[in-house]
Amino acid sequence: MNFSALNRRTLLLLAVLIPLILLLGYVALRTGPLAAVPVTVTTVESRAINPALFGIGTVQARYTYSIGPTVAGRVLRLHVHVGDKVKAGQLLGEMDPVDLGQRQSALDAALRGAQSQLLQAQAQRDFAASQATRYAQLLSARGTSQEVVDVKRQELKVAETALTAARDAVNRARADAAGVGAQRGNLKLIAPADGLITARDADPGTTVVAGAPVIEMIDPGSLWIDTRFDQLSATGLASGQPASIVLRSRANQPLAGEVLRVDPLADSVTEETLAKIRFKHIPQPLPPIGELADVTVALPALPARPTVPNASLQRVDGKLGVWRVAAGKLEFVPVKVLGSDLDGQVQVEGLKAGERVVVYSQRSLGARSNISIVDRIPGVSP
Repeated sequence: MNFSALNRRTLLLLAVLIPLILLLGYVALRTGPLAAVPVTVTTVESRAINPALFGIGTVQARYTYSIGPTVAGRVLRLHVHVGDKVKAGQLLGEMDPVDLGQRQSALDAALRGAQSQLLQAQAQRDFAASQATRYAQLLSARGTSQEVVDVKRQELKVAETALTAARDAVNRARADAAGVGAQRGNLKLIAPADGLITARDADPGTTVVAGAPVIEMIDPGSLWIDTRFDQLSATGLASGQPASIVLRSRANQPLAGEVLRVDPLADSVTEETLAKIRFKHIPQPLPPIGELADVTVALPALPARPTVPNASLQRVDGKLGVWRVAAGKLEFVPVKVLGSDLDGQVQVEGLKAGERVVVYSQRSLGARSNISIVDRIPGVSP
């Protein structure tokens, strides 16, 4: 009786444990650490690619002009507004001359006085010269004494010295008058070239310091895109390469351009290479200065080499490579990137055409990972 009851309990326990063990084994093999990792694979192809660089830049002007006074002063009047087109030599505005007009009048008067004194000194010198000559002739005829001749010669030297001083006074007065005239000329704000007014940094009545800009203008024909490219992909970037420019305000209107130059200084903080991209034809209407633009630069085409999707590249233990699938097993193969395009195709060294590599996996892989090749990773939208 007791033996029969023990057997029933044992059978009942086994009936519960066996399905549970089978369920745990199923779960471990399907979703646990022993489960196969779903992966998608692709075949390495030997193909040529057209590499390109993508960067983001801002619209800038190559030639900009900040126009302001050379001395501190007050803005008297401005003749232009933002958006106006101006010609070289056009009067843009004027600074208040304050007392420069009175100083100019005083210096002009001083110049006229100095010129009058110069004429007087010239006349006195000519008279002294004629007297010295006359008395020298009288001395030859014994009509006067040597002492009188010496006095006349001394008077000539004094007159010549006075003439020299008068000439210096005239030159000094003329230079002072010219200096004030130049100051008055600097009070006129003149356009240095044909351009477009982009800013008025001061209004009439505003006092500005020397060198402070009152008006800013650009040469609209010198617009370019100040562009930044990732240094990791900027190999091969050079002047003259064709580029496509898409302004943020004109997303459906790509514009032709080219690399004007690659700046010799890079940004060490953002690890970016800087380049200037100019328009083939300046767009009309002109885009605002500072507008963002997407720039794509076409690099020279690369010959056919083993090519894989960029998504297949992985970094394991600090090495860049791919997981190669051979006979259902995984092997990590380090590769060297030779070039890439904007479609996500990467040419590599270290693989052969026809080999299969993992593109996507549901979780991280290892050399001993059990994999299951699928068309699409479960739970991931196509």
